[in-house]
Parts: sequence; C-alpha cells; structure tokens
Amino acid sequence: MKVREATSSDVDAVSELLENLVAAGKRTMPADIDYVREHYVDNPLSICCTLAEDDDGIILGFQSLIRAVDGNPYGTPVVWGIIGTHVSPDAARGGVGTRLFAASEQAAISTGLTKIEAFIGNANAVAQAYYERIGFKTYRHTETAVCKVWTRPES
Repeated sequence: MKVREATSSDVDAVSELLENLVAAGKRTMPADIDYVREHYVDNPLSICCTLAEDDDGIILGFQSLIRAVDGNPYGTPVVWGIIGTHVSPDAARGGVGTRLFAASEQAAISTGLTKIEAFIGNANAVAQAYYERIGFKTYRHTETAVCKVWTRPES
C-alpha cells in the first residue's frame, strides 16, 4: 500500500470511491466531483488530504484534515483540526485507516495542531471504533453524532 498526498488529478477517482460508499449505504454526504474538489482535494483550509492506494494505483481510501474556522458546520473549536476518513468497502479492516492517520498525525504535529475532532454519525459504530483504536476519545455528543477528539501527545 502506498500513502501519498492527493492531487487535482485524483478528484475523479476519489469521487468514484465516495459514490461506492453512498451505494453501500456508508455515506449520505455528496460525492460528486465538484464536492470532492471543493471539500477535500483543493480545500483552502486543508492541512492534508492523503490517499492510500494499492500497487495498481486503485484508491483504497483517503483522509482529509482541515483547519476549523468560525461557523464550521460541526461546531469544532477554531484552534482544532477536523478529520474525515473514507475507506473503500473492499479495503475495510485492512490497515488503510491506520496508515492514513499516521500521515495526518504527522501533518497535524508539524502544523502545530494540538487537537483534532472527528464528527461521527451516531449509527456509525465502525467509524466510532476506528477512531477509538487510533487514540481518539469521546468528548461530546450532538443529536446526530458522537464527537471524538485526538490530543497531541506530550513531547
């Protein structure tokens, strides 16, 4: 598995991955090319958008880490990061998320973030368990989500 930064040339493939997640009932947010470009690959708030791909260049998953700003839709504090993880149903439980977070964690540390929030749907037990495994802890709930936070380890 290769982990690398997403580029504009990856937008179509990332959109296809997200469309597959929609079809599998694992995503309700938009998955079209314009959404991918605006919210993930070319997002001006991006700290990193990292892809995992197999030896044939097929995208197995991606992870987006952005800076929280005033008025963000999650209510995340502005000094934190916001993370989103998307893994192909065909690659689930294969270490993709763990590899992606290793890159995101390094990017967070190098840019001075001390906390990252994951806003996870109440019914998404798989994602809740994933974030717990990589060190996120539940710190609040909303009507629709469980919010978990990663805190930068002490140096």
